[in-house]
Amino acid sequence: MTAFDTSAFAATLGWAALAVTVLLLATFAVAKVAGKHSVIDTTWGLLFAAIAVVVFVRSSGHGDPLRRWLLVVLTVVWGLRLAVHIGRRTVGKPEDPRYEALLCKARGNADLYALRMVYLLQGLLAYVIAAPILVGGFSAHPVRVAAWVGVALWVVGVFFETVGDAQLERFRSDPANKGTIIDVGLWRYTRHPNYFGDACVWWGIFLVAADAWPGVLTIPAPIVMTLLLTKGSGARVMEKHMSSRPGWAEYAARTSMFVPRPVKKG
Repeated sequence: MTAFDTSAFAATLGWAALAVTVLLLATFAVAKVAGKHSVIDTTWGLLFAAIAVVVFVRSSGHGDPLRRWLLVVLTVVWGLRLAVHIGRRTVGKPEDPRYEALLCKARGNADLYALRMVYLLQGLLAYVIAAPILVGGFSAHPVRVAAWVGVALWVVGVFFETVGDAQLERFRSDPANKGTIIDVGLWRYTRHPNYFGDACVWWGIFLVAADAWPGVLTIPAPIVMTLLLTKGSGARVMEKHMSSRPGWAEYAARTSMFVPRPVKKG
């Protein structure tokens, strides 16, 4: 077994792209039946899970077995949890205003526009962000300390995501909290514990891959994910939506935007 089987890796890129394409087309079909393209949000985590499974199968006999197992388990657990959470949260809800606003810009065939601007774009992003999985699965070097640091960071990330989502869901379920700002639990220390957790997950997965050459070259992947979460469709959009609520300015002044820290006094 060579340190990194380039030919097996190259062949797997095509299989991973095929898996993403099939999943996106299936999602598009479901979206047409459901009458809303926000179904793609549920599929987001499943795209990574599909890539991880493809890599795990295709890298057998090429990559280090323990690293292969770490990458597939960490990714699939994260992806399935996210898919279930978003699916439960959005079932029975109307189209997301973000997609309504986007599709209003369509010129010509709206379905082709949606395929290009919603499905293809998310597929490409998933493919880029999954680089540590694609590369790491084919590295034959034994797992070392950096990979276990990555696993620990992944655990922290899943904790923040899961607990943060549960606290928000519980807060929203109380009619007395309608139109107010959550500032309890993890939300007391960061305005976006779920997005912070998401970033930790992907930096953790990167470290599992970067533990062996050439995994370190995939560092653009967690950077892109972090930028999406902070500057793209994550925290930036949510903050714009929440900024008109009473008490937001005070909450934002005392609470960290992303990385958790003690509450500012006064």
